[in-house]
Amino acid sequence: QGCVRYKTCYYSFYLSCALALTYCGYDPETDEGKALFKKAEDVCMILGEYFQIQDDVLDAFAPPEVLGKIGTDIEDAKCSWLVCKALELVDDDQKKVLEEHYGKHDPEGVQKVKDLYKDLKLEEMYHSYEEEQKKTCDELIANIEPENFQDLFKFLLGKIYKRQK
Repeated sequence: QGCVRYKTCYYSFYLSCALALTYCGYDPETDEGKALFKKAEDVCMILGEYFQIQDDVLDAFAPPEVLGKIGTDIEDAKCSWLVCKALELVDDDQKKVLEEHYGKHDPEGVQKVKDLYKDLKLEEMYHSYEEEQKKTCDELIANIEPENFQDLFKFLLGKIYKRQK
């Protein structure tokens, strides 16, 4: 989660929003500015984590012709949300499948890992997670003052919610 926070949440979301707030004249040292920057950070932490998890799921499940690339997280032994969640849920036999095939450049082994993800219903779990994140973001965004800044965060959420690539 630390990697996601600094790689995706701050770098890809929060810093650009903080820059926009600063450009608009909000000072993070004033009470009003502190409150606004904190709300921006809260939304961006959720957006960034959601985006990274979504990216992991798309890498495994999206068709290459839609995604625009062939996902290789399994072959590359990436520490993705899918494998972390799988490790929480697997029994001993399923764990052996991961140990034998995760991180190997073998199409049959990759398929076995993807089949295990399907058996564990990780894609369905992700869709539930996605809806929870959308609801949480909507609630946080609705509490941002001044209201005109809500549009910035609605735009960002709209760009990633249910994205396919």
